[in-house]
Order: sequence, then C-alpha cells, then structure tokens
Amino acid sequence: MNADIVDLRAFYASLLGRLAERSIAMALSSIWTKLPEERLVGLGYTVPWLDRFGSDAERVFAFMPARQGAVRWPPGKPSATALVFEEELPLSDSSVDRILLVHALEHAENPEQTLMEIWRVLAPGGRLVIVVPNRRGLWARFEHTPFGTGRPYSRAQLVEALRGANFTPGAWADTLHFPPARRRWVMRLHGWLERAGQRFWPLFAGVLVVEAEKRLYQGLPAMTRRSRRALVPVLTPQGVAGFGSGAAMRDH
Repeated sequence: MNADIVDLRAFYASLLGRLAERSIAMALSSIWTKLPEERLVGLGYTVPWLDRFGSDAERVFAFMPARQGAVRWPPGKPSATALVFEEELPLSDSSVDRILLVHALEHAENPEQTLMEIWRVLAPGGRLVIVVPNRRGLWARFEHTPFGTGRPYSRAQLVEALRGANFTPGAWADTLHFPPARRRWVMRLHGWLERAGQRFWPLFAGVLVVEAEKRLYQGLPAMTRRSRRALVPVLTPQGVAGFGSGAAMRDH
C-alpha cells in the first residue's frame, strides 16, 4: 500500500499528525549536523520538516515520488517542488550535500536502486538522513497513520541496505514511543509517554532515524536498470466525485 499525498496532508493536519511531526523533528535535531550553505533535497513527503531544517540552506528542493503525488511548496513563494522517480532523480552527479528521506524508502519499488541513485547525486561526504517505520514498533501495525503502510525496517535491515549502497551509517535516533491512538486523553500524555519510552522501551519506537555518509573508493557491482512504465501527471478538476485533490497519475 502506497502513501497518497491527500492522505499524508490530512494526517499531518490532524492533532496526532502534528504530535508525530513534532516528535520526529526533535529526533532529527539530535543528529542533524549543520552544513554551511548546504544544498538540501527532501525526497518523499518532507515538507513538514524542510521549513525547519532548510532555513539556512543555500537551496532546498522537495522531490515527491510520482506514485505519491505532489503539492506545491513552499506556500507564497516560487515552487521548489518536483514530481520524480526515486530511481531517476533529475540531478547531476555529486550535486547536493544532504538528502532527507521521509515516507519514501518504505514505499520504493526498488529500495536498493533508490539508495544507489541517492549515492550518485550526493557530493563526496554528503549526508543521507532516513526516517522509516520501525518493524518492532506499534505504529507499523496501524494503517490509520502513514507509518502503517509500506515496508517497515529494523536497524539491522537499514544497516545492510545502506552498506550495500556504499553508505556508512552514523548517528541514530528513535521516536514515536507513544501509541498512535486518536483518543485525546492519550494524546495529552504523549510527552510523558515519549520520555518514558525513550528510557524504558526504546526498541519499540514507532520510527527509526539514521544519518549515513556517502562512502567513496569501494567498487559496486554493475547493474542493468530494468525498463519501467512512464507515469504522466494529469490535472484533475477540483470537486469531481471519486478523485482527491492534487495531481492524478495514469499509465502510458
């Protein structure tokens, strides 16, 4: 099951989504190293955090996978959004300093190829920051949040995937230790539950966060990229029954 842009926007507009956004931002802050005049790309649905972490960057782009759909960002400014294929990013080699992945890797059609494509566009020593659902966590078991869709990861699986694509895992963080309940009395306790979970049940966090560095001077096996369907964005009239807002996709 893929994340849809309409569902993602609706989730992060809800109270539970705002609490999740805040908790993930705190986890990102704990491992986010400032890079002067960096070129930052968010891949997936990253707009809730690009405003916070991209304020000091030289340039920031929000790349959104074709199967997810896209929204205009940032509001009130020239658009920095692009609809992309994760395996064919519209960037030249070694052109960006950091890529933030949220709601992306767990939905990638070919995660290995996606990571190798990210390796290609990152500058030497560039950073990749990944946020994925934790295989052991509660959030991966409930589909009323975006973290209950796609393929969740364990730490060992993330390490294996990163090393296979020539990345060196570095700093780790975890978050969303409170349950994904929509009852207000539970959400009022999210702060206490988050702190308690970090101390007593960190293995069952809802989300894993890892920063990895692009590694050089190691041979990678040659791979033949398989042919794939081309998806073309189609504008959908607003208010038509059976369609959500945003760009729809159709196969050619």
